[in-house]
Amino acid sequence: MTPGQILAAIVLAMAVSAAGTWQVQDWRMGKKLSEQAGLHKDDLADITNAAAAQARTETDKRLALEQQLAGQDQQHTRELSDAQRNQAVLRDRLASSDVRLSVLLDAADSAGGCNVPAAPGAVGVVHGAARAQLDPAHAQRILAITGDGDQGLIALRACQAYAKEVSTQK
Repeated sequence: MTPGQILAAIVLAMAVSAAGTWQVQDWRMGKKLSEQAGLHKDDLADITNAAAAQARTETDKRLALEQQLAGQDQQHTRELSDAQRNQAVLRDRLASSDVRLSVLLDAADSAGGCNVPAAPGAVGVVHGAARAQLDPAHAQRILAITGDGDQGLIALRACQAYAKEVSTQK
């Protein structure tokens, strides 16, 4: 064997050894990368499941709040409707003179100049303190004002209940 052939055999052995080393390293790294990819996939699945569970919980909370608010809205609508119906009945009774509004007079007020007897007369059946009947038109205006006030109070209670429910939900 000539020195050139020996040198060629050594270079060939080194090349085969290097190729084998590269192949073994490739197998080792491939296995490690495969294990890391599997762990990464498991972590992503856990994160996805946790996010989905949190989204379901938040959706359930929102739906429960919406149902509660819808129930309160129905209750307040019913209260408003009842108040409007009662006001209409009273307004009709005032218009038909079935009911009359009256006010108490201060018997101690000498500046009033009104001598309405406290004792019932032959025409009336009112017993007790002196009273004066209001003109039906004034009574209608008073009833309209109190009706607007009732509606405002009902709307205020509805707004307060809504704000309380929305602010207490976490």
